[in-house]
Amino acid sequence: MSVHSTVVFTDLIGSTGVFEALGNVKATQVVREVTQWIASVCESNGGRVVKTMGDGVLALFPSNSCAIDAVVEMQRKHQQRIQQLPEMQRLPIRIGVASGDVEIVADDCYGDAVNVASRLSDLSGAHQIWASSAALEGVREPDGVRFRVLGPIHIRGRAEPCSVYQIEWQEEAQSDFLTMQAALDPMFDINKNDVLGGQIELSCQGQTKTFRSFELPIHIGRVRQVEFVVNDPRVSRTHARIDWRNGCVMLVDVSSYGCWVRFSGGGSDLLLRRDECVLHGRGEIALGASFADLNVPTVSFQVS
Repeated sequence: MSVHSTVVFTDLIGSTGVFEALGNVKATQVVREVTQWIASVCESNGGRVVKTMGDGVLALFPSNSCAIDAVVEMQRKHQQRIQQLPEMQRLPIRIGVASGDVEIVADDCYGDAVNVASRLSDLSGAHQIWASSAALEGVREPDGVRFRVLGPIHIRGRAEPCSVYQIEWQEEAQSDFLTMQAALDPMFDINKNDVLGGQIELSCQGQTKTFRSFELPIHIGRVRQVEFVVNDPRVSRTHARIDWRNGCVMLVDVSSYGCWVRFSGGGSDLLLRRDECVLHGRGEIALGASFADLNVPTVSFQVS
């Protein structure tokens, strides 16, 4: 039987480490509690759970809006739930959503939308929701939620790339402005590759880290919980976020005192205060003070 459905595929990150640390019996209990809770959220929003697969859940929804409501509720409530758990049992959820005709056979389902949802779940990061453009048709952004264009992604086995969005469900300060610094680097071409082709390298205080586009967003700050730590009192606990949006690497200032961006090749420094800009080529980011302060903590970047 073929039906048009919105497919949701969820996966828990870190379950392998839980089994290693807690043993099979306890770890199985931990994982089952989460997957059963995920199933209950799907069902309460009109979804049908087709099957659970270890630490994964596959569900079908009658409409895009029901599915989006379910996955946003899931991430928001799970973020609260895991704060009450021991650190070893805090398993983040990553989610893929797609829409299309699905063939239901016995207790399973098949189709392009199922494959796309599974692949988007695999590609997304902890606490993230990636959705195909078809899964967002006719859906209005819920309160506190934004649909961010990631761009075209080639899905294994499909001839055509899939246009993908990230559903930003975390209620935080967002800028309504997109600031472009002068002319783009001549090597930068927004249409050159699909969105999984890019990366950014960050260097500061003797550390260098490279982040691929599918690993973004990441955060820069002075606390250990962020992905790139800069230990300086002028740096906010969480100072800036680096996003991948519509084929671009974006720097988003979320700090108290701002970021200054200087691109290689000249041009004036760019001040960001609760604002954002496209990062391209090479350059530096000063955190908490301008480049006029010779001791300002500075992060070098290279986008490729």
